Order: sequence, then structure tokens, then C-alpha cells
Amino acid sequence: MTAHIKREWKSFAAVPAAVLAIIAFAFFMSRPDPAPKLPVVEESKEIGGGSIEVEIADSVEERTKGLSGREMVPEGYGMLFVFEEKGSYNFWMKDMLVPIDIIWLRDDGTIIGIERNVSPDTYPKTFTSPEPVRYVLETAVGEAERQGWDIGSTISIH
Repeated sequence: MTAHIKREWKSFAAVPAAVLAIIAFAFFMSRPDPAPKLPVVEESKEIGGGSIEVEIADSVEERTKGLSGREMVPEGYGMLFVFEEKGSYNFWMKDMLVPIDIIWLRDDGTIIGIERNVSPDTYPKTFTSPEPVRYVLETAVGEAERQGWDIGSTISIH
């Protein structure tokens, strides 16, 4: 009879251990992965010059939020908006706290339009590319000038 009671006790003791193992597994699986290295937008070699780190905004939620609500956008940093199809997308400064540069890019990386020093005070005015595009780059104010980018410049995205 004693051996039988000990066996039952061992099976009950295994339950809390299994529960703890499941909780530990769930905790470690739910932890966010370390931040991935951000893609780089870099000037083509013909132009020379530097590069900037970018966040990719390729979902509706990310594109809707954009850089809004940020108290600063550092030099050498931006957000690349990636759309599924070419279009004439409107950008505005809703909920923006700092001015930015907005740069419209063809698929080959050619800059076809730049709005420089776009102030939050311009809201609700919208800014639209001069032709349909899939890529729009928002950067810290003055970044286009610091990088030497102008209409006709080509930047590579990789």
C-alpha cells in the first residue's frame, strides 16, 4: 500500500514541474527578438557620399503612423515607405512634432521629388509625388542637403 501512495505522489509532483516548464517556455518564446539591423539607403557610387539607416514602413499600420509622435528624427536616419503598387500617395504632417524632408523615389532609386523642411505647421496640407511611385523616404530635416541628394540623384536601397 505504501508503494502505491508514493507512486501517486510522484505523479502529482510532476504536474507543478510541467506547469513551470510550460510557463518558462512561453516566457522565453514571447520575448522580442533583438532589434534587427536596419536596412541602409546609400547613395550610388557615381554620386559618392554617405548613407543613412532607415526603418521600413511596409504595412498599412506602419505607413499610417510614419514618423508621427517622435520628438526628434536624428541625422542619418529615416523611414522608407514601401507600397505594393505605384501610386500618387499623399503625405501630411498629422501628429508630427518635428520638420522633415520627404523624398520620392522611382523603382531604380532615382529621386523624382523632394519636399525640404516640411513643418508640422503645414498640416492638413498634403504633399504628393510628381509621378506614381512605390518608395517614399522621410528623413531628418536637411538630410537631403547633407547627403547631396537632389532631383535626378540616384540612391540604392539594400
